[in-house]
Amino acid sequence: MGGRSGCLFCSPSFTGIKIQPLSSYTFPCSYTFPYFSFTFSPHQTHSLSFPKLMSQPLSLNSAPLAEADTDSSAAPSLFDYHSIDQKLLQNIVYDALVWSTLNCLLVGDKSVQRSGTVPGVGLVHLPLCLLPGPFPESHWKQACELAPIFNELVDRVSLDGKFLQESLSRTKHADEFTSRLLDIHSQMLQINKTEDIRLAIMRSDYMVDDKTKSLLQIEMNTISTSFALIGCLMTGLHKSLISQYGNILGLDPNRVPANNAVDQSAEALAKGWSEYNNPRAAILVVVQVEERNMYEQHYISALLRDKYHIKSIRKTLAEVDQEGEILPDGTLSVDGQPISVVYFRAGYTPKDYPSESEWRARLLMEQSSAIKCPSISYHLVGTKKIQQELAKPGVLERFVENKDHVAKLRACFAGLWSLEDSEIVKNAIENPELFVMKPQREGGGNNIYGNDLKESLLKLQEAGSEEDAAYILMQRIFPATFPAILVRDGNWSTGHVIAEAGIFGTYLRNKDKIIINKESGYMVRTKVSSSYEGGVLPGFGVVDTVYLT
Repeated sequence: MGGRSGCLFCSPSFTGIKIQPLSSYTFPCSYTFPYFSFTFSPHQTHSLSFPKLMSQPLSLNSAPLAEADTDSSAAPSLFDYHSIDQKLLQNIVYDALVWSTLNCLLVGDKSVQRSGTVPGVGLVHLPLCLLPGPFPESHWKQACELAPIFNELVDRVSLDGKFLQESLSRTKHADEFTSRLLDIHSQMLQINKTEDIRLAIMRSDYMVDDKTKSLLQIEMNTISTSFALIGCLMTGLHKSLISQYGNILGLDPNRVPANNAVDQSAEALAKGWSEYNNPRAAILVVVQVEERNMYEQHYISALLRDKYHIKSIRKTLAEVDQEGEILPDGTLSVDGQPISVVYFRAGYTPKDYPSESEWRARLLMEQSSAIKCPSISYHLVGTKKIQQELAKPGVLERFVENKDHVAKLRACFAGLWSLEDSEIVKNAIENPELFVMKPQREGGGNNIYGNDLKESLLKLQEAGSEEDAAYILMQRIFPATFPAILVRDGNWSTGHVIAEAGIFGTYLRNKDKIIINKESGYMVRTKVSSSYEGGVLPGFGVVDTVYLT
């Protein structure tokens, strides 16, 4: 289980990409205004490559679309987006870019040096899928129904400190980052630190395996789950485009599921703040030094301020170390401000801990009485090794009493194995295309496939050390591909893609009282089927929605 904008598994087929710049075309001046409005919006070798924006400016033509362009009899087959008339396609892309700008579906442009530190500098639209791809409605309902079950499972597992420490004991010796997290967890166990109020904003990511027609879980993200706002904005974009062009394309905007992920995230934080019961306290948002996706974070802070009248402050781990202290009553104070909830949007990757200062800050926050979203134990439950342990026969029953819930959880588990399993390792070496090798890392670009997987396993065997404990093996999932139009940096491309749907869940518990436990919106990532990785900000995938079939 894991962290932010993870990965997409894919079939090995290569379909190629055709790229078209948005230049030297004319466009209609009319377009629909935002479907819904926000006050403001908003991490390899297989990454997509797109050309820079063309220097020729776009030209506007005030004439309406020609009659042939709006004739539904000329519509392509459902989801056959590659056969859309070129002029019509240019109009849809143009309207999508206008909508994205008006509604702040934006992120910091990595080519602009200050875009990750200074708000409003160097903005570019999120890489996006122009129109949604098909997703079976039955599997969508299954994923949504699983959210509260997974929420409760994470909470139950987090309370079993012995299980976490023992399950990750070999990983501790092989992976320094996991070792440091376990050290903090161990210190909390030694002082008998209890978290009476437990808060989480989680996301479980899924694909539909085309061979078995099964919904299979990729991972469970328990820390810094991102793209709640972006998921909502993409829903708005696709509903808007389909409302405008649906009669031509044969699409119904009501088949794109409603999405309230960002509101649900803010509500969970606000209710956590309320349970802490200190009106003077603020919510601390722990952020990275440079953050191109800062606008989503700022939007949640704006919701907290305007809707719930709750103050939030942004600090890096280093700043928390410099400005933070624990008061005699256990209260966390940062720069003189008492803190009720620590909302982690950083701390999930070794890059976030360049010195001992950041580790001191993480320990300080864990030792305090502030509510952690997530706590160190929730964070550890999200590791891939725990995901693999929970998939073992009989382990779920240790934490889940409801037999129906056990069956539903197990039905979505893909094959997961420890590298201690010599038969599976042998099989993976002989058939590397059927497996994925996953380290305890988050954020995309970390998984190992194909010949690299085979070579990595052989090297680990030759070394004969415990380094294999830093990895797990997972069944390769082969979802169905579908034609898509991908838009990045104002240019569009065609390709056959696969999609990964992430279902958010929010959970809040105060001792024996469950205050929130529900499915809380979604986000979707799509990528070209020939690419191994799917993280959006690292440059592998694009944001998307689904069209229920």
